Amino acid sequence: MIEVRGLSKDLGEFFLRNINLDIKNGEYFMILGPTGAGKTILLETIAGIYRPNKGKMFMDGKDITYVPPKDRNISMVYQDYMLFPHLNVEQNIAFGLRLKKIRREVIKDKVEKSSKLLNIYHLLHRYPSTLSGGEKQRIAIARAMVIEPYALLLDEPLSALDTQTRDRLRQELKRIHSISKATIVHVTHNFEEIFSLADRVAVMNEGRIIQVGSPDDIFRKPNCEFVANFVGVENLFKGRSIIEDGVTRININGVDIFSTNQKSGEVFISIRPEEIFLSKEPFKSSARNSLKGKVEKILNSGAIAKITVDVGIPFNIMITKQSLENMELEEGIIAYITFKASAVHIF
Repeated sequence: MIEVRGLSKDLGEFFLRNINLDIKNGEYFMILGPTGAGKTILLETIAGIYRPNKGKMFMDGKDITYVPPKDRNISMVYQDYMLFPHLNVEQNIAFGLRLKKIRREVIKDKVEKSSKLLNIYHLLHRYPSTLSGGEKQRIAIARAMVIEPYALLLDEPLSALDTQTRDRLRQELKRIHSISKATIVHVTHNFEEIFSLADRVAVMNEGRIIQVGSPDDIFRKPNCEFVANFVGVENLFKGRSIIEDGVTRININGVDIFSTNQKSGEVFISIRPEEIFLSKEPFKSSARNSLKGKVEKILNSGAIAKITVDVGIPFNIMITKQSLENMELEEGIIAYITFKASAVHIF
């Protein structure tokens, strides 16, 4: 396990503030946040490139705060590959092993296994200048993994690639992790990578960790307005709530919303668009939240349509193109929405 306790680092424009984090052995842990949030500094401090101003770091209980990078057995891969142009692929992959003065026959065996794992065995004789971006990134990952590191740190490894290559390499990372059981810490801006790869996610902003949880926790149960806005929560409202008979009633601009989550006072609520049902007729259901409004906007984007219904506050609802056609919805007509009280997340 990698443990980070009270970690702070100041590099002027970029900084970390009191970071506390536990990353489990064999976990695919991802770090999400806007540019300048401190994600790369956190990776580099874990790798030993920077010494913290405050705090401690532990690896399987051993204090590594001031252990030199070469003695941490941690590998890092950047988005721009950082391959040695004068070395061929085989030599690039073997570089870390040669520094450790591993026997030549052992190096050959490890390079062969690593290159086959990443489907680049046929490229061992080539030089970086002759390779595509996806091939270069595979080589960078193979070079990092061949030394069998305790943890593999990935700093936006897919961001410089085209869409098709990025999708293919994302599947490769998933396969490699399932085979190797390596501990991976991966920085990203990409939500698809989160859902494809992550066991857990940390959201960072302004040098601090704001929330840690499963991808579902982060996207369905944000713990603050920043996380909700950053991950694109569609229906985010601020109101005042009171608890009545075990149910929370939240008043938002005169509209009452009910939730099974209990919190009183000034609150934010969020409801995922896909958890809201839409009809041209009143609902005959026991759902606490059933509201009447006017269709303000219809955005048809192919297979899915986004409908905005104003019930005193604007709700966004996602429906299929077929449902849109079957209901014969038009802007300006009256419509009804309903959603369960359990779908209303409060923070």
